[in-house]
Amino acid sequence: MKPIRYPGLFAVLCVALLAGCAEERAATRPEPAAAQTSARQAVAEPTEPKAILMRMAEFLANAPRFSVNLRDNYDAVQASGQKIEFGERRKIIVSRPNGLRVESEHSDGDKHLVLYDGKDITVFTPSQNVYAQASKPGGIDAAIMYFLRDLRMRLPLAMLLTSRLPAELERRTQALDYVERTTIDGTPAHHLAGRTETVDYQVWISEGAQPLPLRIVLTYKNAEGQPQFRAQFADWNFSPEIQDAQFVFTPPEGAQKIAFLAQLPQLSLRGTTPSEPTGGQQ
Repeated sequence: MKPIRYPGLFAVLCVALLAGCAEERAATRPEPAAAQTSARQAVAEPTEPKAILMRMAEFLANAPRFSVNLRDNYDAVQASGQKIEFGERRKIIVSRPNGLRVESEHSDGDKHLVLYDGKDITVFTPSQNVYAQASKPGGIDAAIMYFLRDLRMRLPLAMLLTSRLPAELERRTQALDYVERTTIDGTPAHHLAGRTETVDYQVWISEGAQPLPLRIVLTYKNAEGQPQFRAQFADWNFSPEIQDAQFVFTPPEGAQKIAFLAQLPQLSLRGTTPSEPTGGQQ
């Protein structure tokens, strides 16, 4: 029997967690340990867990543009109670206020593309050569909230991509502790553990002038089996070469436009019937 993925499970994490940027400086990726030692001498780092977390949140929230690669893994609890792990790789490009590109490849090889160009949100599935599109002017923040809440689509750690991150962390975090000072892939990092009403989270934040999230673990404590979501970050780049065309969707030959699943009731009321199966949560 094929394991059940429960693809919509992790949409809630997008309103629970992480990112930051108060300093608008261009850099390419987390500095090596030697460079960070010099940076720590020049920049007074906070030592309290909340200050460390909010410094990270402000850093990313104010970054005008960036790109990052992620390796995600998540648990899917089966009817038997057994946990099955699935995964995906993602490349994210953000260009504020209107550019967002998320390329993902699931562990079964299936690929998806999410684009936003300041006007339209597009989801494209190359293996089926189908795409769904919805109009949502107003910038990345508005588009992401519409994508999650109204279209009921999945975009793990989406809040990390918005300027709302510091306020969301401040509002939702009920407890926060400093676990230890450690290293992630050779980079000195602060390990923090926080709790919200529905999620326990851990985040590893790099030391130095660029307080970047290096790893995140979410535990859905109120869900059956307490499944986890885990993400590892790599290749942070705050001066990527970006072109507007990267955020605009041009349908390939033969591509068919379908509706988002959440749009079906509205289409039904208007008397419109999609010609093919509709797009849903990835």
